[in-house]
Amino acid sequence: MIWPMAKGDAKIPSRKTSQANVDAFLDKVRYVPVSKTPGQRGRLLFAMDATASRGPTWDMAARIQGEMFHETAALGGLEIQLAFYRGFGEFKASRWTANENALLRQMTSVFCLAGETQIGKVLAHAVNETKKQKINALVFVGDCFEEDIDHAGKIAGELGLMGVPAFMFHEGGDPIAAFAFRQVAKLTNGAYCQFDSNSAQVLKDLLSAVAVYAAGGRLALENLANKRGGEVLKLVHQIKER
Repeated sequence: MIWPMAKGDAKIPSRKTSQANVDAFLDKVRYVPVSKTPGQRGRLLFAMDATASRGPTWDMAARIQGEMFHETAALGGLEIQLAFYRGFGEFKASRWTANENALLRQMTSVFCLAGETQIGKVLAHAVNETKKQKINALVFVGDCFEEDIDHAGKIAGELGLMGVPAFMFHEGGDPIAAFAFRQVAKLTNGAYCQFDSNSAQVLKDLLSAVAVYAAGGRLALENLANKRGGEVLKLVHQIKER
């Protein structure tokens, strides 16, 4: 089944991302198992929708992405690959890099262009990359889903079997995107969180949390909470060991 929903049909929520949504997301992150070879940097595939409606959030993500490197430096660092889609079937992926300035240059060189979503390609790329070398996590930021959910689900399931959780960041209130993103998160043993265009600090905290998870696992995430405080610390204090 294909859902032909246009981006203009998506409704942006009037309220900011709730604390409950942030807590639920970070709670999920904390209990996702991490697979990382000792002595190696964590590897994070950072994928984004670069179609026309994504311009403001792309710029916001570019401004805060350096925080992911800063938070993981003491854990042995992090390698990130940037992937994006836009326009008429265009999909690109950068080289893996541990240099935040190189990643910033890559992100700021990209401009958003109207087109349909290609989340299936993102998932397939993650599968292919982890066959070459283990990826610890996939982060996706987008606002819409215009594809065959069963096809995307099949690839997400394969990614889940490979032990690569997908952390799906959903901007806006499109219910179809919410359903699809939740399905991908579930099939990969990842997590889903909704945010809005006013949630720069929320996005920053969540991206940093996933980066720390990819680099050092659950214990590293708890240490981040103790260091940073705020939403992450409140979350950890609320959680009881299962």
